[in-house]
Amino acid sequence: MSKYLVVMSLLLINSCIPIRIAPSIEDYTISKGKKFKRQLPKRQMYIFEDPKQANEFYNYINIKYSLNDVDVWLDVPFTIEDKDFLFSFYEVEIPTKTVNLVPLAIDGVLHTAELDPVMGNLYETRKGNWYIAIEVYDQNYKDCLSAEFDYRKEIIEYLVLLKNEYLVTSNYNEVLFKD
Repeated sequence: MSKYLVVMSLLLINSCIPIRIAPSIEDYTISKGKKFKRQLPKRQMYIFEDPKQANEFYNYINIKYSLNDVDVWLDVPFTIEDKDFLFSFYEVEIPTKTVNLVPLAIDGVLHTAELDPVMGNLYETRKGNWYIAIEVYDQNYKDCLSAEFDYRKEIIEYLVLLKNEYLVTSNYNEVLFKD
């Protein structure tokens, strides 16, 4: 009996095993898109965590740049030091994925007793984490966040201001009056 108690207590203590853990980004990171998430482009991207609801960044960009819901996701123009640039952005979900051992063990016991499993949908749990990934390029589609690009520092400063404004603004119409 004590062996079963030890085994059950070990199962309860270590019941969730993480399979994939979503990255935690303090402020922002610059990373190759494909390295961060396979579906993203190969370019360098400015990436930050998005604590807001889905499509909030879309709404923010749409209002800030007066795009009227036309090409909001791609080729958004902006200017730094009289140089024209474009950016595209992606809302990306990377879930934290865990396997729950307790339901798996219970169904294993039921299976040995020749009973049907009852907890099949509880083996795996997911918690979504959302990120905004922004790629920046010039008129020739050159990667402007690459380390050797001349205006990289200024572009990152612009993106930091854009991110901070997005995160602190709840009514996006306010941004029209700030510029």
